[in-house]
Amino acid sequence: MGVRRSFKFLLRPTSNQAASLAACLEDHRVLYNAALEHRRTAYRKAGVTVRYGDQSAELKHIRADDAEGQGRWSFSSQQATLRRLDKAFAAFFTRVREGRTPGFPRLKGRGWFDTVEWPKDGDGCRWDSQPEHPSTAYVRLQGIGHVRVHRHRPVRGRVKTISVKREGNRWYVILSCDDVPAERLPQTGAAVGLDMGVASLATTSDGDPLDNPRHLAASAGRLAAAQRALARKKRGSRRRRKAVAWVAALHAKVRRQRLDYAHKQALALVAAYDVIVYEDLRIANMTRSAAGTIVQPGRNVAAKSGLNRSILDAGWGVFLRVLAHKAESAGRELIPICHRATQAAADTVDMTRRVSIFLVALAVLMIFEWINLGFNLADGHETSFYVVHGVLIAVNILLALALGAVGVRGWMKGRA
Repeated sequence: MGVRRSFKFLLRPTSNQAASLAACLEDHRVLYNAALEHRRTAYRKAGVTVRYGDQSAELKHIRADDAEGQGRWSFSSQQATLRRLDKAFAAFFTRVREGRTPGFPRLKGRGWFDTVEWPKDGDGCRWDSQPEHPSTAYVRLQGIGHVRVHRHRPVRGRVKTISVKREGNRWYVILSCDDVPAERLPQTGAAVGLDMGVASLATTSDGDPLDNPRHLAASAGRLAAAQRALARKKRGSRRRRKAVAWVAALHAKVRRQRLDYAHKQALALVAAYDVIVYEDLRIANMTRSAAGTIVQPGRNVAAKSGLNRSILDAGWGVFLRVLAHKAESAGRELIPICHRATQAAADTVDMTRRVSIFLVALAVLMIFEWINLGFNLADGHETSFYVVHGVLIAVNILLALALGAVGVRGWMKGRA
């Protein structure tokens, strides 16, 4: 059975192609903002709801009036941009119905629109457009040309959609493929549980820790220097744009390092275990700020901020997402456990240990009572009372030994 997978490759555009890619991205951003403003104005002025079909029908007139601008690009990619806006409005109304924070769709600034999608291979774009080339792959994009691709692994399945994304100064092509064959791994018969942490990324139930490289902490010095340099630059200046690019490049490197490490560790776990169980943590809640409000200020804000930074630097979400994808492809079973259930189990273990300590202490006290009885008999005290008391103590000492054994056993289980 095939699965759907995405393949991401680095583009190697020429200087002219890079300029054309930037112009394509800018024109699609302008189209998105114009369509959003059209919807807002129509509803505010006339109470009319404008939908995707209405705006898609106007595209041909927009392209005809701006042949050197919007008319250069693929009609399908522009429809995908309008469909992206329609999805944003659908998500907005869904949040309103569910009583969540609405988050009305906003106009996209230059740094907030970085992707253009072509919804069908062959319609305004073509993957592997020069198959006769002996060593290099190309993707053809309407209005841009044949762009060289750094294809570091083979593409499997059937290419469905093609997207171009800008990350800093780099350009990437993302292929969404259907019918990708799943790579089932042989069964190992082993199962493991994962306990996410900060000192180590995770600790397996076998006691093996997965190291936490702390990529953000390792780059903290360079990031601090870059951000200080950025703060000194004048807004709108060329030097400020260069400083912004420097900070973005450092963050992008940290993100790539974290993703690469997550892939390696997830692959090792999937290869070694058939069943992987992990705690389904609410990371967004755990990393929420403790600053509070002016009326109710938070406590231990600095400590909580440091903990939040450490949790996010560990990359739990990235690791678990990559692990889920690899487990699905390899035919492994990934089981999330509710964090409330694990907390209840921990409380039960803690109570078991407390009861075990009490039982062991009770057994020790009863043994000392028996020894004290022996000393009193040796000193020549009345025997009749101590005979009866000795019988009771003998019974109690047997009970104490039994309780002590149960206590030690419970203590060892609690430690395990």
